[in-house]
Amino acid sequence: MKRYISEGIGTFSLVFCGTGAMTINEITAGDITHVGIAITWGLIVMAMIYAFGEISGAHFNPAVTIAFAYAKKFEWKDVPKYIIAQFIGSILASSILLYLFPQSEFLGGTIPTIEPLKAFVLETLLAYFLMVVIINVSSGSKETGTMAGIAVGGVVLLEAMFAGPVTNASMNPARSLGPALLSGHWEHQWLYFIAPVFGALLAVLTCKATKSEDCCKDC
Repeated sequence: MKRYISEGIGTFSLVFCGTGAMTINEITAGDITHVGIAITWGLIVMAMIYAFGEISGAHFNPAVTIAFAYAKKFEWKDVPKYIIAQFIGSILASSILLYLFPQSEFLGGTIPTIEPLKAFVLETLLAYFLMVVIINVSSGSKETGTMAGIAVGGVVLLEAMFAGPVTNASMNPARSLGPALLSGHWEHQWLYFIAPVFGALLAVLTCKATKSEDCCKDC
């Protein structure tokens, strides 16, 4: 139960801070700036990995959880419970943001500004790059190293920086669910649920094809 609570709190924190920065940027006409939003995402991800990595592995992302299970670094039986905890955390974060900033139209939601198919390809690649880093610095079920937070937070910041203006750089179905549910904007949300999982699984396949058993132990 402690692991599930940690996943819920971690996902809540990253959605609240990340989409919160986007929400405040929206209602203040750009005071946070795009760069500020990207930095916020990277820092909160890094902080939550250090806060909960030793407890739950700090997934905070259904795509990551599924990919770890596929790589045999995580038990399949725990996947549904992790995902439910992540979804609850995201929905709670967006609910509080709606209460705080009811004037916001999107609540930091993920709406593509390019064609949906192109957005799907980009989100797949973003999730792929993220998972390639994660699977090489994390154990899957418990993270005790010192590099995971910096590496994963850094790649989230990087991807949010360059892809944010066109897809909002979700890479995470839970991150997209809360804002979509509470704002009512479901346009093209299918791609934000499918592309991250697809990209994360591709990363595991790449690991199997290019690395030793240390990368995908027991794969």
